[in-house]
Amino acid sequence: MATVPVPYRVVECSAESADTATIALEPVGSPLPAFTPGQYAMVYAFGVGDIPLSVCGIDGHRLTHTVRSVGATSAALRSLRPGTRVGVRGPFGTAWDLDAASGRDLLLVAGGIGLAPLRPLVHDALAAPQRYGRLNVLIGARTPGDLLYTEELRRWRDAARTLVTVDRPDATWTGDVGVVTALLDRAAFDPANSVAFVCGPEVMIRATARELVHRAMDPDRIRVSLERTMHCATGHCGHCQLGPLLLCRDGPVVTWTHAQTLLFVREL
Repeated sequence: MATVPVPYRVVECSAESADTATIALEPVGSPLPAFTPGQYAMVYAFGVGDIPLSVCGIDGHRLTHTVRSVGATSAALRSLRPGTRVGVRGPFGTAWDLDAASGRDLLLVAGGIGLAPLRPLVHDALAAPQRYGRLNVLIGARTPGDLLYTEELRRWRDAARTLVTVDRPDATWTGDVGVVTALLDRAAFDPANSVAFVCGPEVMIRATARELVHRAMDPDRIRVSLERTMHCATGHCGHCQLGPLLLCRDGPVVTWTHAQTLLFVREL
């Protein structure tokens, strides 16, 4: 784990929507240690600042991140072009632990940009279909224009049960409208023999996990990726504290067994 930024170069940058882009980074010199899906990096825009970004793609030493412009640093990273250098620290945090899902149905539930840290799981599951049961990818977005990886979604539909819903359709939208939990009725999984991976807005995580438990899924087999403001990534500043957890260090991925008692405490 690197606590001092290591130089990386932007080698690809593609727009996902008006405010979101996916950037691919390669090391300028010695690379960082290997990342695991679910972990994150602190990516530094020189002269602006750094923010945590989940890895949405891992290919050798190449790291891919999807970033939405919501502040000064994310706006700077969103607008990067190939050849630009950034600083990267990591890897940080806990991983999804896809090994625990071997032999079971997979249920991946994403809200908005929460699809980014789940994307490597889709890639891994599609690369080794014999290792798992049925693969379900359920995606919710605010509008059709906010959907990520639209070209990949078409390919995923050929190999997995991929369902998509939006909150606010436009004139071209012919798919589902509503919350992502409504898609669970059409997912193909056995709650007694499944593992769920959930990432998105906190209200969506709570609703999804609660519905899965209601369907008799073991809370230990529901893994959620939580978000709080992360500044140091090493557990020292305390900005990301959630009860006894420092999410930059003890998360972002935790089981619903650990998360449920914390997320239902007001103002925690």
